[in-house]
Amino acid sequence: MPDKDGQFKILSDNRQAGHNYFLMERFEAGLVLTGTEVKAARAGKVQLKDSYAHVEGGEAWLMNAHISPYSHGNRENHDPVRSRKLLLHRREIDKLQGRTRERGLALIPTRVYLKKGRIKCELALARGKKLHDKREAERDRTAEAEARAAIRDRKARGGE
Repeated sequence: MPDKDGQFKILSDNRQAGHNYFLMERFEAGLVLTGTEVKAARAGKVQLKDSYAHVEGGEAWLMNAHISPYSHGNRENHDPVRSRKLLLHRREIDKLQGRTRERGLALIPTRVYLKKGRIKCELALARGKKLHDKREAERDRTAEAEARAAIRDRKARGGE
């Protein structure tokens, strides 16, 4: 998928985030990684399923993100589920720290991608969905799919 200022390749996508949270504001952050982590991430060995980010001591951290050990990394290989520092501007860190202290807001990584040779992480401020919100979203998705199918059938029959 081309971006307006270059190309980017998605390495990992957190699809469950959209199902479990209302995703509001999004931020792009760099990741501080070791050499074997970069090689494993470029190979697509990143999993964001239960990961989250938090701000502590004026720094942003990515927690529980799993980057599998690099296949050709020897004893210098990395710990798969370690805390990784996120690179953000000071204003963004201060803003996120203030917003995540609000009741019910979390900082969730939505995807990890390669942009201009650098590995980036997209973070979203998110509010957890309740069960009835998830059911409502599913009903909306189903209704929209049925409407698209009806339009497609109508066009196929010649627009009666």
